[in-house]
Amino acid sequence: MQLAKFAALTFDCYGTLIDWESGVVNALLPWLTDAGVAANRSEIIKVFRAMQAAQQAATPTMLYSELLVQVHSSIADYFHVPANPLAARAFGGSIRHWPPFSDAPGALAYLKEHFRLIILSNVDRDSFGHSNKALGVRFDQVLTAEEIGSYKPDPRNFDRLVATVEAMGVRRERVLHVAESTERDLQPAKRHGLATCLIARARARPLTPTGQELRPDFRFDSLGQLADAHWAEIGPT
Repeated sequence: MQLAKFAALTFDCYGTLIDWESGVVNALLPWLTDAGVAANRSEIIKVFRAMQAAQQAATPTMLYSELLVQVHSSIADYFHVPANPLAARAFGGSIRHWPPFSDAPGALAYLKEHFRLIILSNVDRDSFGHSNKALGVRFDQVLTAEEIGSYKPDPRNFDRLVATVEAMGVRRERVLHVAESTERDLQPAKRHGLATCLIARARARPLTPTGQELRPDFRFDSLGQLADAHWAEIGPT
């Protein structure tokens, strides 16, 4: 299978294009340190993942920025520190400070010349707007949990994605879904008949949960590598 066969690339954003782990740690660590909590990066990310997943399951229609406020309170409970409404509200707006991966803007600029680019994200549209400015590319479509009313890996998010690309005149067999998460993105995308590409950024977690064999069609360590692989296929133009 060649990358050049595809007409559209659909992206998860946070973890694939935006370094949400660094963004979350940078936002939480000063507050936790001031509260006397000696948590390292790995523990903060692990707790955040668990609290976010639980909150998304409990409130699937909640705006992501508001959901982060609730997650902050859950993290306070986990570490047995007093809730801090001001810090929680600041955390809800922290997405605007989450940095892009260094290779993402340049790779997207290249890929934009060759593909339709679509975002499928679990955040809200306003929060994504700040990230979009940092990425510096105009996406052809942006789909967020805010308008869909559910969070990935809910099948409704991928139903909307497939319907959107087909309405753009792109058959699903010419769509490649590009993401870092197997559970939230690659597996449900594969079940919806989409080819998949794993961006394995310093990935420590296994590719798939135990018993799952839905392997991606492509795997790269960065978006820059994906862009380079496409260039190698088509050569200079």
